[in-house]
Amino acid sequence: MMPFDLSSPGRSLSVLCLGAHCDDIEIGAGGTLLNWISSGVQVHARWCVLSAVGWRAEEAQASARAFLAGAASAVVELAEFNDGFFPYQGSEIKGWLSDLSKRFSPDIVLTHRRDDAHQDHREVNQITWNVFRDHLILEYEIPKWDGDLGQPSLYVPLSPAVLKRKIELLFEHFGTQRSKDWFDEETFRGLARLRGMECRSPHRYAEAFVVRKSRLV
Repeated sequence: MMPFDLSSPGRSLSVLCLGAHCDDIEIGAGGTLLNWISSGVQVHARWCVLSAVGWRAEEAQASARAFLAGAASAVVELAEFNDGFFPYQGSEIKGWLSDLSKRFSPDIVLTHRRDDAHQDHREVNQITWNVFRDHLILEYEIPKWDGDLGQPSLYVPLSPAVLKRKIELLFEHFGTQRSKDWFDEETFRGLARLRGMECRSPHRYAEAFVVRKSRLV
């Protein structure tokens, strides 16, 4: 498997993190962000959650700050679109993201998978591809009862320490989710182990993404 290096120490890397819900970015790409920052990449992050209201907004803000601790710069933006109704708010969401694209042009966009079974996730993906046409887009995955996991094309190996930190932060900041039957260490560690096996990660664990189009410069 040919390495695709995005994390050279000292490199400046601007990243747009998009999530429909308050824990999406952390579950799908939290380890990758922690890995980049801890390895010395100068990460400039814009972290955007599109459905963050009440206690969930407070969780999202605190979690984003924790995951981005040590980043070269970090801006968190929270919107209040209705959870579960994104396909019916597409015009408004596109307007919100179009405005964002005028203020921030990242090297990498992290967003949901096109084939995600959750309707909000799919809508964010479609609008991401429509708005950020000239960017490298990495589509992250979120395990759920729908059984919609696919075949990723890019893997980011994670050390046991980074994976442990990711899981600790998830449980520290998302108290509203702890009662969910899927929200447990076995789920997050199990998926990371499976993806680590698939890419023969030297550390046994990995996060995985779908890359549909890329251009090497």
